[in-house]
Amino acid sequence: MKIAYVLNTYPSPSHSFIRREIRALEAQGHEVLRLAMRADSAPLKDAGDREEATRTRHLLREGAGPLLKAMLAEARGVAAALPRAWAAGKAGSGAGVPGTGGRLRHLIYLAEAARVAQIAKAEGASHLHAHFGTNAAMVAHLAHQISGLPYSFTLHGPEEFDAPLPLSLPAKIASAKFVAAISDFGRSQLMRWSAPEDWQRLEVVHCGIEPLKFASPLPLPEGRGRMVSIGRLSGQKGQLLLIEALALAAPRSADLHLTLVGDGALRVPIEAAIARHGLQDRVTLTGWLDEAGVRAELARAHALVLPSFAEGLPMVVMEAMAAARPVLATYIAGLPELVLPGATGWLIPAGDAAGLSAAMLELAQTPAAQLEAMGLRGRERVLQRHDIAREAAKLAAAFAR
Repeated sequence: MKIAYVLNTYPSPSHSFIRREIRALEAQGHEVLRLAMRADSAPLKDAGDREEATRTRHLLREGAGPLLKAMLAEARGVAAALPRAWAAGKAGSGAGVPGTGGRLRHLIYLAEAARVAQIAKAEGASHLHAHFGTNAAMVAHLAHQISGLPYSFTLHGPEEFDAPLPLSLPAKIASAKFVAAISDFGRSQLMRWSAPEDWQRLEVVHCGIEPLKFASPLPLPEGRGRMVSIGRLSGQKGQLLLIEALALAAPRSADLHLTLVGDGALRVPIEAAIARHGLQDRVTLTGWLDEAGVRAELARAHALVLPSFAEGLPMVVMEAMAAARPVLATYIAGLPELVLPGATGWLIPAGDAAGLSAAMLELAQTPAAQLEAMGLRGRERVLQRHDIAREAAKLAAAFAR
Protein backbone atom coordinates (compact mmCIF):
# COMPACT_ATOMS: atom_id res chain seq x y z
CA MET A 1 0.00 0.00 0.00
CA LYS A 2 0.97 3.63 -0.40
CA ILE A 3 -0.22 5.75 2.52
CA ALA A 4 -0.06 9.54 2.73
CA TYR A 5 0.66 10.68 6.28
CA VAL A 6 -0.91 14.09 6.95
CA LEU A 7 0.93 15.87 9.77
CA ASN A 8 1.02 19.33 11.27
CA THR A 9 4.59 20.01 12.49
CA TYR A 10 6.93 17.19 11.49
CA PRO A 11 9.51 16.00 12.29
CA SER A 12 9.71 17.23 15.86
CA PRO A 13 11.69 16.13 18.94
CA SER A 14 8.49 15.22 20.77
CA HIS A 15 7.04 13.24 17.83
CA SER A 16 9.72 10.59 17.33
CA PHE A 17 7.01 7.94 17.76
CA ILE A 18 5.56 8.97 14.37
CA ARG A 19 8.94 8.49 12.76
CA ARG A 20 9.24 5.02 14.29
CA GLU A 21 5.76 4.08 13.07
CA ILE A 22 6.46 5.27 9.53
CA ARG A 23 9.80 3.46 9.40
CA ALA A 24 8.20 0.25 10.69
CA LEU A 25 5.52 0.42 7.98
CA GLU A 26 8.21 0.92 5.37
CA ALA A 27 10.19 -2.03 6.75
CA GLN A 28 7.07 -4.14 6.17
CA GLY A 29 7.01 -3.14 2.49
CA HIS A 30 4.55 -0.24 2.45
CA GLU A 31 5.24 3.19 0.98
CA VAL A 32 4.64 6.29 3.09
CA LEU A 33 4.31 9.78 1.64
CA ARG A 34 5.05 12.37 4.32
CA LEU A 35 2.96 15.55 3.96
CA ALA A 36 3.51 18.04 6.78
CA MET A 37 2.08 21.52 6.96
CA ARG A 38 5.24 23.00 8.50
CA ALA A 39 8.70 22.18 9.77
CA ASP A 40 9.71 22.55 13.40
CA SER A 41 11.07 26.02 14.09
CA ALA A 42 13.67 24.68 16.53
CA PRO A 43 16.87 22.98 15.29
CA LEU A 44 16.57 19.19 15.14
CA LYS A 45 19.17 17.59 17.41
CA ASP A 46 18.44 13.97 16.59
CA ALA A 47 20.04 12.54 13.43
CA GLY A 48 16.93 10.47 12.74
CA ASP A 49 14.76 13.59 12.78
CA ARG A 50 17.16 15.44 10.49
CA GLU A 51 17.06 12.59 7.98
CA GLU A 52 13.28 12.44 8.24
CA ALA A 53 13.09 16.16 7.44
CA THR A 54 14.73 15.50 4.07
CA ARG A 55 12.01 12.95 3.26
CA THR A 56 9.10 15.20 4.26
CA ARG A 57 7.24 17.59 2.02
CA HIS A 58 6.37 20.80 3.89
CA LEU A 59 3.37 22.41 2.22
CA LEU A 60 3.53 25.88 3.75
CA ARG A 61 7.17 26.17 2.76
CA GLU A 62 5.99 26.04 -0.87
CA GLY A 63 4.16 29.35 -0.38
CA ALA A 64 0.61 30.45 -1.10
CA GLY A 65 0.79 29.92 -4.89
CA PRO A 66 0.59 26.10 -4.91
CA LEU A 67 -2.21 26.18 -2.32
CA LEU A 68 -4.32 28.55 -4.43
CA LYS A 69 -3.62 26.58 -7.61
CA ALA A 70 -4.64 23.37 -5.84
CA MET A 71 -7.92 24.96 -4.78
CA LEU A 72 -8.61 25.94 -8.39
CA ALA A 73 -7.61 22.54 -9.71
CA GLU A 74 -9.83 20.80 -7.14
CA ALA A 75 -12.60 23.40 -7.39
CA ARG A 76 -15.51 20.97 -7.43
CA GLY A 77 -14.27 19.08 -4.38
CA VAL A 78 -13.36 22.32 -2.60
CA ALA A 79 -16.90 23.62 -3.17
CA ALA A 80 -18.32 20.40 -1.72
CA ALA A 81 -16.06 20.58 1.34
CA LEU A 82 -16.54 24.31 1.95
CA PRO A 83 -19.69 23.95 4.13
CA ARG A 84 -17.87 21.51 6.42
CA ALA A 85 -14.89 23.83 6.76
CA TRP A 86 -17.18 26.78 7.45
CA ALA A 87 -19.19 24.86 10.06
CA ALA A 88 -16.04 23.55 11.77
CA GLY A 89 -14.65 27.09 11.85
CA LYS A 90 -17.84 28.34 13.49
CA ALA A 91 -17.67 25.55 16.10
CA GLY A 92 -14.04 26.38 16.85
CA SER A 93 -14.43 30.15 16.97
CA GLY A 94 -13.05 31.61 20.17
CA ALA A 95 -12.37 28.17 21.65
CA GLY A 96 -8.76 29.02 22.44
CA VAL A 97 -7.76 25.40 21.73
CA PRO A 98 -4.88 24.53 19.40
CA GLY A 99 -6.27 23.09 16.20
CA THR A 100 -9.68 24.76 16.38
CA GLY A 101 -9.52 28.47 15.51
CA GLY A 102 -12.20 30.29 13.55
CA ARG A 103 -13.50 30.34 10.01
CA LEU A 104 -10.41 31.97 8.51
CA ARG A 105 -8.19 29.26 9.99
CA HIS A 106 -10.48 26.57 8.58
CA LEU A 107 -10.42 28.15 5.14
CA ILE A 108 -6.63 27.83 5.34
CA TYR A 109 -7.11 24.18 6.33
CA LEU A 110 -9.30 23.83 3.23
CA ALA A 111 -6.49 25.16 1.02
CA GLU A 112 -4.01 22.80 2.67
CA ALA A 113 -6.47 19.94 2.17
CA ALA A 114 -6.78 20.73 -1.54
CA ARG A 115 -2.99 20.55 -1.86
CA VAL A 116 -2.86 17.31 0.14
CA ALA A 117 -5.54 15.79 -2.09
CA GLN A 118 -3.74 16.94 -5.23
CA ILE A 119 -0.35 15.52 -4.16
CA ALA A 120 -1.79 12.28 -2.79
CA LYS A 121 -3.66 11.54 -6.03
CA ALA A 122 -0.66 12.45 -8.17
CA GLU A 123 1.60 10.18 -6.11
CA GLY A 124 -0.84 7.28 -6.19
CA ALA A 125 -1.61 7.16 -2.47
CA SER A 126 -4.62 5.00 -1.62
CA HIS A 127 -5.26 6.26 1.91
CA LEU A 128 -4.67 9.31 4.13
CA HIS A 129 -3.66 8.98 7.77
CA ALA A 130 -3.23 11.79 10.31
CA HIS A 131 -1.73 11.87 13.78
CA PHE A 132 -3.66 13.77 16.47
CA GLY A 133 -7.34 14.65 16.20
CA THR A 134 -6.59 18.38 15.89
CA ASN A 135 -5.24 20.32 12.86
CA ALA A 136 -3.92 17.39 10.86
CA ALA A 137 -7.10 15.35 11.24
CA MET A 138 -9.15 18.33 10.03
CA VAL A 139 -6.95 18.69 6.95
CA ALA A 140 -7.26 14.94 6.24
CA HIS A 141 -11.02 15.11 6.84
CA LEU A 142 -11.38 17.94 4.32
CA ALA A 143 -9.00 16.28 1.84
CA HIS A 144 -11.26 13.23 2.01
CA GLN A 145 -14.27 15.44 1.23
CA ILE A 146 -12.42 16.98 -1.70
CA SER A 147 -10.90 13.86 -3.25
CA GLY A 148 -12.88 10.89 -2.01
CA LEU A 149 -9.68 9.29 -0.71
CA PRO A 150 -10.42 7.38 2.49
CA TYR A 151 -8.75 8.60 5.66
CA SER A 152 -8.11 7.68 9.28
CA PHE A 153 -6.38 9.28 12.22
CA THR A 154 -4.68 8.39 15.47
CA LEU A 155 -6.03 10.04 18.60
CA HIS A 156 -3.49 10.71 21.35
CA GLY A 157 -4.92 13.15 23.92
CA PRO A 158 -5.18 15.16 26.00
CA GLU A 159 -6.08 18.04 23.63
CA GLU A 160 -8.79 16.02 21.93
CA PHE A 161 -10.28 15.04 25.31
CA ASP A 162 -10.41 18.69 26.39
CA ALA A 163 -12.35 20.12 23.42
CA PRO A 164 -14.08 17.38 21.39
CA LEU A 165 -16.85 19.63 20.05
CA PRO A 166 -14.72 22.67 19.04
CA LEU A 167 -12.41 20.16 17.35
CA SER A 168 -15.39 18.62 15.43
CA LEU A 169 -14.33 15.22 16.77
CA PRO A 170 -17.71 13.52 16.18
CA ALA A 171 -17.70 14.57 12.50
CA LYS A 172 -14.11 13.41 12.03
CA ILE A 173 -14.88 10.02 13.58
CA ALA A 174 -18.05 9.59 11.53
CA SER A 175 -16.33 10.17 8.18
CA ALA A 176 -13.10 8.25 8.91
CA LYS A 177 -12.66 4.66 7.79
CA PHE A 178 -11.28 3.93 11.25
CA VAL A 179 -9.80 5.80 14.20
CA ALA A 180 -6.88 4.47 16.21
CA ALA A 181 -6.43 5.31 19.88
CA ILE A 182 -3.09 4.81 21.61
CA SER A 183 -4.71 3.33 24.74
CA ASP A 184 -7.91 1.69 25.90
CA PHE A 185 -8.68 4.88 27.80
CA GLY A 186 -8.33 6.84 24.54
CA ARG A 187 -10.71 4.45 22.80
CA SER A 188 -13.24 4.97 25.57
CA GLN A 189 -13.12 8.71 24.91
CA LEU A 190 -13.72 8.08 21.21
CA MET A 191 -16.74 5.99 22.20
CA ARG A 192 -18.13 8.99 24.10
CA TRP A 193 -18.21 11.06 20.90
CA SER A 194 -19.30 8.49 18.34
CA ALA A 195 -22.43 6.53 17.55
CA PRO A 196 -22.53 3.00 19.02
CA GLU A 197 -22.74 1.54 15.51
CA ASP A 198 -19.34 3.14 14.81
CA TRP A 199 -17.54 1.60 17.79
CA GLN A 200 -16.36 -1.34 15.67
CA ARG A 201 -14.24 1.13 13.69
CA LEU A 202 -12.37 2.30 16.80
CA GLU A 203 -9.03 0.53 17.11
CA VAL A 204 -6.30 0.47 19.76
CA VAL A 205 -2.86 0.81 18.19
CA HIS A 206 -0.16 1.60 20.71
CA CYS A 207 2.76 3.86 20.05
CA GLY A 208 5.79 1.62 19.91
CA ILE A 209 9.42 1.26 20.80
CA GLU A 210 12.17 -0.45 18.83
CA PRO A 211 13.20 -3.45 20.97
CA LEU A 212 16.63 -3.66 19.36
CA LYS A 213 17.45 -0.23 20.80
CA PHE A 214 16.76 -1.70 24.24
CA ALA A 215 18.45 -5.04 23.68
CA SER A 216 19.45 -5.33 27.33
CA PRO A 217 18.31 -3.64 30.54
CA LEU A 218 20.35 -0.72 31.80
CA PRO A 219 22.10 -1.55 35.09
CA LEU A 220 21.10 0.63 38.01
CA PRO A 221 23.60 3.35 38.92
CA GLU A 222 25.33 3.59 42.30
CA GLY A 223 23.66 5.50 45.08
CA ARG A 224 19.92 6.04 45.38
CA GLY A 225 17.12 8.50 44.76
CA ARG A 226 18.17 9.88 41.36
CA MET A 227 15.13 10.71 39.21
CA VAL A 228 14.73 11.90 35.64
CA SER A 229 11.66 13.62 34.15
CA ILE A 230 11.48 13.87 30.35
CA GLY A 231 9.10 16.04 28.35
CA ARG A 232 8.02 19.45 27.22
CA LEU A 233 8.11 22.01 30.04
CA SER A 234 4.43 22.92 30.03
CA GLY A 235 1.44 23.28 32.31
CA GLN A 236 -0.03 19.87 31.54
CA LYS A 237 3.22 18.06 32.38
CA GLY A 238 3.19 19.21 36.00
CA GLN A 239 6.88 20.03 36.46
CA LEU A 240 6.13 22.99 38.76
CA LEU A 241 4.32 20.60 41.10
CA LEU A 242 7.31 18.27 40.82
CA ILE A 243 9.59 21.01 42.16
CA GLU A 244 7.16 21.61 45.00
CA ALA A 245 7.14 17.89 45.83
CA LEU A 246 10.93 17.74 45.76
CA ALA A 247 11.08 20.73 48.12
CA LEU A 248 8.89 18.78 50.58
CA ALA A 249 11.01 15.64 50.31
CA ALA A 250 14.52 17.12 50.16
CA PRO A 251 14.89 17.87 53.91
CA ARG A 252 14.16 14.21 54.67
CA SER A 253 16.58 12.67 52.16
CA ALA A 254 20.03 13.83 51.12
CA ASP A 255 19.98 11.40 48.21
CA LEU A 256 17.20 12.86 46.09
CA HIS A 257 18.21 14.50 42.82
CA LEU A 258 16.06 15.40 39.80
CA THR A 259 17.08 15.89 36.17
CA LEU A 260 14.59 17.64 33.86
CA VAL A 261 15.08 16.79 30.19
CA GLY A 262 13.20 19.04 27.77
CA ASP A 263 12.33 22.65 27.21
CA GLY A 264 9.29 24.84 26.78
CA ALA A 265 7.25 27.80 27.90
CA LEU A 266 7.58 27.03 31.62
CA ARG A 267 11.37 26.91 31.77
CA VAL A 268 11.70 30.37 33.37
CA PRO A 269 8.99 29.76 36.02
CA ILE A 270 10.55 26.37 36.78
CA GLU A 271 14.00 27.94 37.20
CA ALA A 272 12.44 30.54 39.51
CA ALA A 273 10.77 27.82 41.60
CA ILE A 274 14.05 25.93 41.89
CA ALA A 275 15.78 29.09 43.14
CA ARG A 276 12.92 29.96 45.51
CA HIS A 277 13.15 26.55 47.20
CA GLY A 278 16.97 26.54 47.20
CA LEU A 279 17.13 23.39 45.08
CA GLN A 280 19.87 24.46 42.65
CA ASP A 281 22.08 21.57 43.81
CA ARG A 282 19.21 19.09 43.60
CA VAL A 283 17.86 19.85 40.09
CA THR A 284 19.59 19.75 36.68
CA LEU A 285 17.95 21.15 33.53
CA THR A 286 19.41 19.73 30.31
CA GLY A 287 17.14 21.16 27.59
CA TRP A 288 16.20 18.89 24.69
CA LEU A 289 18.47 15.90 24.10
CA ASP A 290 18.72 13.43 21.23
CA GLU A 291 17.80 9.78 21.76
CA ALA A 292 21.33 8.89 22.88
CA GLY A 293 21.26 11.73 25.40
CA VAL A 294 17.88 10.64 26.78
CA ARG A 295 19.14 7.08 27.12
CA ALA A 296 22.23 8.34 28.97
CA GLU A 297 20.05 10.24 31.45
CA LEU A 298 17.92 7.13 32.01
CA ALA A 299 21.13 5.21 32.71
CA ARG A 300 22.06 7.74 35.41
CA ALA A 301 18.63 7.58 37.07
CA HIS A 302 17.00 5.09 39.41
CA ALA A 303 13.50 5.94 38.16
CA LEU A 304 11.47 8.08 35.76
CA VAL A 305 9.05 10.56 37.33
CA LEU A 306 6.07 11.91 35.39
CA PRO A 307 3.83 14.28 37.39
CA SER A 308 1.43 15.09 34.53
CA PHE A 309 -2.04 16.57 34.95
CA ALA A 310 -3.13 15.46 31.45
CA GLU A 311 -1.69 12.84 29.09
CA GLY A 312 -2.34 10.30 26.41
CA LEU A 313 0.18 7.51 27.02
CA PRO A 314 3.69 9.02 26.93
CA MET A 315 6.55 7.46 24.98
CA VAL A 316 8.99 8.36 27.75
CA VAL A 317 7.24 5.90 30.07
CA MET A 318 7.63 3.12 27.49
CA GLU A 319 11.30 3.95 26.91
CA ALA A 320 12.06 4.11 30.63
CA MET A 321 10.38 0.76 31.24
CA ALA A 322 12.21 -0.80 28.29
CA ALA A 323 15.44 0.40 29.91
CA ALA A 324 14.33 -1.36 33.14
CA ARG A 325 13.52 1.74 35.15
CA PRO A 326 10.59 1.92 37.59
CA VAL A 327 8.16 4.78 36.97
CA LEU A 328 6.55 7.31 39.32
CA ALA A 329 3.51 8.63 37.45
CA THR A 330 0.08 10.11 38.02
CA TYR A 331 -3.05 8.01 37.94
CA ILE A 332 -4.51 9.47 34.71
CA ALA A 333 -5.49 8.52 31.13
CA GLY A 334 -3.64 5.48 29.77
CA LEU A 335 -0.86 5.41 32.37
CA PRO A 336 -2.48 2.76 34.63
CA GLU A 337 -2.59 0.43 31.63
CA LEU A 338 1.20 0.29 31.71
CA VAL A 339 2.39 1.30 35.19
CA LEU A 340 1.33 -1.22 37.85
CA PRO A 341 1.60 0.07 41.43
CA GLY A 342 4.03 -1.96 43.52
CA ALA A 343 5.02 -4.07 40.53
CA THR A 344 6.52 -1.69 37.94
CA GLY A 345 6.39 1.63 39.80
CA TRP A 346 4.18 4.04 41.74
CA LEU A 347 0.93 5.78 40.75
CA ILE A 348 0.00 9.04 42.51
CA PRO A 349 -3.18 11.13 42.24
CA ALA A 350 -2.60 14.03 39.85
CA GLY A 351 -1.94 17.32 41.63
CA ASP A 352 -0.96 15.67 44.92
CA ALA A 353 2.40 17.20 45.87
CA ALA A 354 2.46 15.44 49.24
CA GLY A 355 1.73 12.07 47.64
CA LEU A 356 4.41 12.62 45.03
CA SER A 357 6.86 13.64 47.75
CA ALA A 358 6.09 10.46 49.70
CA ALA A 359 6.67 8.33 46.61
CA MET A 360 10.05 10.04 46.06
CA LEU A 361 11.08 9.19 49.63
CA GLU A 362 9.90 5.60 49.17
CA LEU A 363 11.97 5.37 45.99
CA ALA A 364 15.06 6.62 47.85
CA GLN A 365 14.53 4.01 50.58
CA THR A 366 13.81 1.04 48.28
CA PRO A 367 16.68 -1.48 48.13
CA ALA A 368 18.49 -1.72 44.80
CA ALA A 369 17.51 -5.37 44.33
CA GLN A 370 13.83 -4.48 44.65
CA LEU A 371 14.17 -1.57 42.21
CA GLU A 372 15.92 -3.86 39.76
CA ALA A 373 13.11 -6.43 40.00
CA MET A 374 10.49 -3.71 39.42
CA GLY A 375 12.43 -2.47 36.42
CA LEU A 376 12.67 -5.94 34.89
CA ARG A 377 8.93 -6.53 35.33
CA GLY A 378 8.23 -3.20 33.64
CA ARG A 379 10.61 -4.06 30.82
CA GLU A 380 8.84 -7.36 30.17
CA ARG A 381 5.45 -5.65 30.18
CA VAL A 382 6.35 -2.86 27.75
CA LEU A 383 8.13 -5.18 25.32
CA GLN A 384 5.01 -7.36 25.20
CA ARG A 385 2.63 -4.45 24.61
CA HIS A 386 4.57 -1.85 22.64
CA ASP A 387 6.78 -3.51 20.01
CA ILE A 388 6.63 -1.05 17.08
CA ALA A 389 6.77 -3.79 14.43
CA ARG A 390 3.72 -5.50 15.89
CA GLU A 391 1.80 -2.23 16.35
CA ALA A 392 2.64 -1.08 12.81
CA ALA A 393 1.35 -4.41 11.49
CA LYS A 394 -1.95 -3.78 13.33
CA LEU A 395 -2.15 -0.36 11.71
CA ALA A 396 -1.34 -1.77 8.26
CA ALA A 397 -4.09 -4.37 8.68
CA ALA A 398 -6.55 -1.56 9.43
CA PHE A 399 -5.38 0.31 6.33
CA ALA A 400 -5.90 -2.83 4.24
CA ARG A 401 -9.45 -3.34 5.57
